[in-house]
Amino acid sequence: MFEGDLGELDTADLLAAASEYGRIQDRAAVRVLEAALAFADRHAVVWGEPRPGYEQIHVYGGDGCPGVAEFAPVEFGAVMRMSSGAAAALIGEALALRHRLPRIWAAVLAGNAVAWRARKIAHACLALSLEAAAIVDRRVVGIVDTVTPGALQRIVKAAVWEADPEAAKAQAEAAARTRGVFVAPSDDHGTKRIWVRAAAGDVIRFDATIDDLARALKTLGDTDDLDQRRAKAIGWISDPAAAHQLLEVARHLARTQPAHPQPADAQPTDSQPTHARRTHITPDDGAEDRADGEDNGAYGGASPGWDDAMYDGGDDGTHDVACDGGDDGADEVGRDGGGGDAFTRLALAGTLPGRLAAIKRAAYSDGLGAGSGRRNRHTLYVHLTDRTLASGNGVLRVEELGPLLAGQLSELLGHDQIVVKPVIDLQDQVSVHSYEIPDRIRERVRLQHPTDMFPYSGAEATSRMDQDHITPYDRTGPPGQTTADNLIPLGRLHHRAKTFGGWRSRRLPTGAVDWTSPHGFRFVVDHIGTHPVVDTAEAARVVASSRAEARQAPRPVRS
Repeated sequence: MFEGDLGELDTADLLAAASEYGRIQDRAAVRVLEAALAFADRHAVVWGEPRPGYEQIHVYGGDGCPGVAEFAPVEFGAVMRMSSGAAAALIGEALALRHRLPRIWAAVLAGNAVAWRARKIAHACLALSLEAAAIVDRRVVGIVDTVTPGALQRIVKAAVWEADPEAAKAQAEAAARTRGVFVAPSDDHGTKRIWVRAAAGDVIRFDATIDDLARALKTLGDTDDLDQRRAKAIGWISDPAAAHQLLEVARHLARTQPAHPQPADAQPTDSQPTHARRTHITPDDGAEDRADGEDNGAYGGASPGWDDAMYDGGDDGTHDVACDGGDDGADEVGRDGGGGDAFTRLALAGTLPGRLAAIKRAAYSDGLGAGSGRRNRHTLYVHLTDRTLASGNGVLRVEELGPLLAGQLSELLGHDQIVVKPVIDLQDQVSVHSYEIPDRIRERVRLQHPTDMFPYSGAEATSRMDQDHITPYDRTGPPGQTTADNLIPLGRLHHRAKTFGGWRSRRLPTGAVDWTSPHGFRFVVDHIGTHPVVDTAEAARVVASSRAEARQAPRPVRS
C-alpha cells in the first residue's frame, strides 16, 4: 500500500492505489460486522431480575436472531462514533446476516459481497419470517455485487414480495387505506413540506378553500403569484376565525371595487372587456355556471367552497360575485379569478401586512372568534447574536425548526399578536431543594443545552426529553441540588443507561460534560459536539474498577 504523496503517482498508479484503499475499506467494514457480532454475543444476558427501568433484552435482527441487552448498542455506538440508534441497527443487521441470511453472510466473509450492500438486504428483510428470509437469501446471493444498487433494491423488493405474498398484499392494502397529514421533520431555509392523504372529496374541498384564500389575498393587494398565495393560505387555514374574517373582507371588496377601472375616454379593446365577468354560484348544488359560457373545469365540477350565505343574492337562487376578467392567463380565469386590477393590487400591497394584521385582530374582537377566549399560545425560542439583532441581518436559530435568516423571522411569526418575553439570563443561578424539576429550571436547561448531551446523540432537546441530575440527587443531601448547572437533557434510553447501565458523567469547569462508559472509554460533550478522550491510564483504572464491581454482582439470568 502506497503511503507517500498521492500526487507523485502517475494516473494508472493513482487509480490502483484508490482501488486498494477501497478494498481495505471493504475488509474493515466486514471486521466491524464481526466485532458487532462478538459484542452482541457477550451481551445476550442482563444482570439480575428484569424490573421496570432496568436493562431488558431486545431482538434487533428479526425472527430467528438472539436477543441483546439494550444498553449494549449505547456503548458500542459511542466507541464507533455513531448514535445509539445507528449502533442498534448495525448490530441487528449483523445478526440478521449471520442467522437469517447465511449465504449472503458467507459471500461477505469471502469477499464476494460488500458489507454495506449486504446490510441493506438484511434491513429490507427484517419484517420477514425466518423461512421467508431464507427465500430471499437464495434468490439474491449471486448478484449482491454484480448489479447496481438501484437494481439490487428492486430485485430484493420483488424477492421479499415473492417470499411472503400474503404479507406483501396486506402491506399494499394497508398503504392504500392509510390516511393522515404528514409534516417533513427537516426544513430548508424556513420552508417545510406537508403531505395530505385523505378522502378524495375532502381533498377537493380543502383545495378549493385554499384557492378561496389565495383569491382573497390577491383582492387585498398581495402581488405574489398564485402558488405563493396558496402556500400562504395554509397559515390562514390554521386560524379558522381569521380565515373567515379574511374571506368576508375580500368578498366585500370584490363587490365594491370596480373590476376594470379605466379612464373615461378609454376605448374598449379585445383584451379590455367593457363588462366584469360574473360568476354565479347556486347554493343548491354548488355547481358553477359562468354567464359567458366558459368552464375551464378548474374545480372538477365541485363548488369553490365559499360560504354562499355571505353573498348578496337575488330571488333566483343564485349569488353573484364580481371576478376580474383580465387577460393575464390562468391566474385570472377559473380558480384564481378574483382580486381587482393590477394597479389597485400594487397600490394596496404597501399596506398589506398592516391590513392583514388588522383582519386577524377583528376576527377575535367582533368576528367569528369573538368571545371564544384567547387562542392557544406557542412559545418560540429564538437564538441570535446582538449583531444580528441590531442589523436585522445574519443567521438565527429557532428551536425545533433550525437555522433561519433573520429576514425570515417575520414570515415565521406571521400577522399574529406577539408577546416578547424578557431575555432569560443563563448566568443567574436558580435552584430548588427537591428532586422534581420546576418549569423555570427546565426552560433554562433546554436553553443552555439545545441537544441531548449524551455522546454522539444529535436529538434536539425538547420539553418532553428527560433531564438528568449529573450528580445524583441525594434526598438527605444539601439544599439546592436541583439547579441548571447540575442538569442536562437526556433521551430516555440514555438516561436509563446512566442510571442502571454503568455510565458516569461529571460537569467540567468549562460547562462541558465528561462521560465515562462502563468499560472506561471517555467522551467530552460540549456545545460543538462529542470529543473522544484518549487516556490509557484512566481507562485502565476504570476498567479494573468495573471488573471488580462485576465480580461482586449477582449471577446473570436470561430474560
